Amino acid sequence: MSNRTQSQHSFDAENIAARLFQEVADFSADSAGVSRPAFSPIETKTLKYLEDYAISQGLAVRYDAGQNAVFSLPDDADARKYLLIGSHVDSVPNGGNFDGLAGVVAGLLCLARARHSGIRFAKPVKVIAMRAEESAWFGPCYIASKALLGKLDDDELQSVHKGDGRSLSAHMSDIGINMNRVHQHLPLIDPSSVEAYIELHIEQGPLLIEKNMPAAVVSGIRGNIRHKKIRCVGEAGHSGAVPRAYRKDPVLAMADLLTRLDESWLTILQKGEDLVLTVGMVATDPVRHALTRIPDLVDFSLDLRSQSAEALDDVRTLLMQEIRSVERERGVTFELDKELHTAPALCDKQMVEGLSASMADIRQEPFTMPSGGGHDAAVFANAGIPSAMVFVRNRNGSHNPDEAMEIPDLVAGTDIIFNYLTEVVQ
Repeated sequence: MSNRTQSQHSFDAENIAARLFQEVADFSADSAGVSRPAFSPIETKTLKYLEDYAISQGLAVRYDAGQNAVFSLPDDADARKYLLIGSHVDSVPNGGNFDGLAGVVAGLLCLARARHSGIRFAKPVKVIAMRAEESAWFGPCYIASKALLGKLDDDELQSVHKGDGRSLSAHMSDIGINMNRVHQHLPLIDPSSVEAYIELHIEQGPLLIEKNMPAAVVSGIRGNIRHKKIRCVGEAGHSGAVPRAYRKDPVLAMADLLTRLDESWLTILQKGEDLVLTVGMVATDPVRHALTRIPDLVDFSLDLRSQSAEALDDVRTLLMQEIRSVERERGVTFELDKELHTAPALCDKQMVEGLSASMADIRQEPFTMPSGGGHDAAVFANAGIPSAMVFVRNRNGSHNPDEAMEIPDLVAGTDIIFNYLTEVVQ
C-alpha cells in the first residue's frame, strides 16, 4: 500500500473539515449566513482559530507583513522557495461559510495529513490564510494579495469602508501592517520565493452540479471592470405635472442605458465571446425622494467580467458610447467613479496538466473549466507567478447564506492537490 493510500485511510479529513467549518460558522454567524468583514476582529479571530488548530497538529505558524497567517510543516517554515496554497477568510455581508475558507481548510488538511503520515512534499509547501479578498467592504478586491505583491494603487488605499467611512489604508494600519512599503507599492513578500500558487475554491456557478462531478481543474479566471458607484443626475419634478417631453428622469435614463448594455451583451455572446454584466446596487435617496416626485439622481454599480482583455476593452468603449447617447437623448448626466480593473488571468498550462494528471491518478475523471468569478489566483498569475486552481462542487451559488458545498467534495478537491504535491511535482 502506498503512502498516499495509507494517509487517506488513517487521516479523517472529513470530520476535521466539518468541525473547522462549523466552529468558524458559529462565531461568525450573522442574522443570515456569516459575516467576516475585511480587517475586522472577526476576521482576526478566524485566523487565530486556524492558528490554534495548526499548532495542535504540530504545524508551524507565522504571520507575514500583511498580517496573513502562514502555515507549514516545521521543517519548511524557513524555506526560501516554496509552493503556496491558500485563499481568503473574509466573507461578504450575510454570505456563505465556504467561499474562501474552503481553500484555506484544504491547504491545512494537506499539511496536517502530511504531518500525520510522515510524508514529505516534493517541494516545501506553505499555506496562506489571507485577509480582505471581497470587494463588498471597501470596493477594491484582492486587497491582501495585491498588498503582498505591491499592486495596491493609491486610489484603492483611499477607498472607504462601507460601514465606518474610514479609509482602507487606516484599517490596514490598525491591524499592524507597516504601510510604508504598501504606499510605495513595494511587495510585502519576495515574489521570487513563491514558485507557484494553488487555490481551491467552491464553484460559484452550476456546472459541476449539472455534470455530477465533485471537482475540476480551472483553466483561467475572468478579469473585470467595476464601478462601485455611477451617478445619473437629472432634474426633480412633480410626478403628475411634468410631461414626458420635459422630463430629465435619471431613473429611466439608467434603465435605458442598462437595457442597451443588455442587448449588446446578448449580441456579444452570440458571436462566441465571453462576457457577464451585473448591476448589484441601485438606489435613490429615500429621504429626498418620494412616490410623487421625479428624482433628481440615482446611483448604481456596474460589474463587467470577461476572460478576454480585448472584450473588456471593447465593452468599456461601448459603455461610454451608450452613456453619451443616453445623455443627449434624455438630458441627463452620468458621473462615473474611478474604474476598478483586474486583468483576466490564464492558469499555468503545466500546472493545469499536472493537476489533471493528479485527478486521473486518484481515479477522478479529469475535467477543466474556466472561472467566472475572480480570485486571488489572478493577482498571483498576473504578477508572473505560475498559478492554478481547483474548483469544488457547490449548490446554490456563492455570496449568499445558502452555499451548500458537501464535505466529501472538499476532500475530493483536497486529494487532487495533495496527490499533486506528493506524486506529480518534481
